[in-house]
Amino acid sequence: MAFEDYDDYEKSEHVVQWLRENATAIVSGIVLGLLLIFGIHQWRTHQATHRAEAATQYQQLMQAVNADNQKAVDAAAASLKDQYKDTPFAVFAALQQADLAVAAGKPADAEMPLKWAQAHAGDDSLKALAQLRLARVKLAAGQADAAIKTLDAMPKGSFAGQADELRGDALLALKRRDEARKAYQDALAAYDEGAPPRQLVQLKLDNLAQAGKRDS
Repeated sequence: MAFEDYDDYEKSEHVVQWLRENATAIVSGIVLGLLLIFGIHQWRTHQATHRAEAATQYQQLMQAVNADNQKAVDAAAASLKDQYKDTPFAVFAALQQADLAVAAGKPADAEMPLKWAQAHAGDDSLKALAQLRLARVKLAAGQADAAIKTLDAMPKGSFAGQADELRGDALLALKRRDEARKAYQDALAAYDEGAPPRQLVQLKLDNLAQAGKRDS
């Protein structure tokens, strides 16, 4: 046997011996890897099914909204918030409940679902939206200071134009006109050129200027 052949033989023997000594660990590693892959696949499948079920329930909620069936709306929302609170559809359901309460002239009834939405929103934009609507509800209920505190808690830059405009409304309700004027100016700067809300904000600024002239 040539030296090269012996060297190759020795290496192969070492490989066989190593495989014998580590066979259990190798098999265990392969099994664990397969189980991990299977587990991840099962988890993803479960998540997809879970979200699909939530979407279906939310669709049923919207059908109840369109049918003006408040009892069915509340039942669907309760189910979503209980069983699917880890999905955005539960937050959407809470926001819908709040919208219906405001439309019915009951802004106080909108606070609880908006606070729930704020606490359970996994997405920063959804959380900010719930906070913005909660601030509106508080202002509508005559709680201007509470509205401002709610706006202060919003992430900077979130719904900037609407938040600044609402801040101006709250400050004006507190007769803090100079601060209200600044807030409206910030809202104008935040809104895009040509955005419909700009006209209303400009009107509010003009009214402030006229009021200032009358007071002087």
